[in-house]
Amino acid sequence: MFDRLKGLSPHLALGAGALALSSLLAGCGGGASDDDSVRVGVIAGPESELMEVAQRIAKERFDLDVQIVEFTDYVSPNAALADGSIDANAYQHAPYLQAMNQDRGYDLVSAGNTFLYPIGAYSRRHDSIEALPEGATIALPNDPSNQARALLMLDHAGLISLVDDQNPESTLDDISDNPHGLQFREVDAAQLPRSLDDVDLAFINNTFAQPAGLTPEDALLREGTDSPYVNLIVVRNGDQELPKIRHLVEAFQTEEVASRAEALFQGGAIPGWQ
Repeated sequence: MFDRLKGLSPHLALGAGALALSSLLAGCGGGASDDDSVRVGVIAGPESELMEVAQRIAKERFDLDVQIVEFTDYVSPNAALADGSIDANAYQHAPYLQAMNQDRGYDLVSAGNTFLYPIGAYSRRHDSIEALPEGATIALPNDPSNQARALLMLDHAGLISLVDDQNPESTLDDISDNPHGLQFREVDAAQLPRSLDDVDLAFINNTFAQPAGLTPEDALLREGTDSPYVNLIVVRNGDQELPKIRHLVEAFQTEEVASRAEALFQGGAIPGWQ
């Protein structure tokens, strides 16, 4: 049942520490029924900075205290949300949420959109996709939905063929034709920038590309703005209409947050609510 999520174990430093902190908070009050505070899980780094802007706006406009809990992996924020350690998280898109709900038995839903972070294919060895050699080594994210995004881009670029070129759950097993003998290496998303010296091409989400000094213009392939992979603010089913959740969403979906995203990501974050 969990096969599609293998290889996504939490990091043993900040991710584990943040999860321990959120668990401690849960032990002090479960899912927090108070209406004037909300605990939100985010991925440490630029996304945390965006939530800090929303944190300020939420306090100014709604007198809502937003407590930010940072994680460094893609699994712990949903686990913490499902067990009541946090009240919401903001880091994932709908296909990933669907996979987690199905594989882990969660009942988590979207409360609102945040940003589309286009995934791109980067290389330090080659200047164009056409320059890739036969048998090139391609690094892919090891989480199911982002790996599918990369495979769909490779299919659309004509480098491979998939059984279904519209399937958001495509895996390496769904490659029906690999005419260039590409070799694939599955890597934790946060470690993909470090793999660039060892592979011909690496598919890196902008969440991790930007801190590594990569810009969308550096990508040899880039996801289009019509992508369905817009990120979400996610909550437990039934909480999406709570006043504090609606206020959190309203505080995030503001021009102030969008402006900060533009400064941080330089075109690599597209507001999903506009």
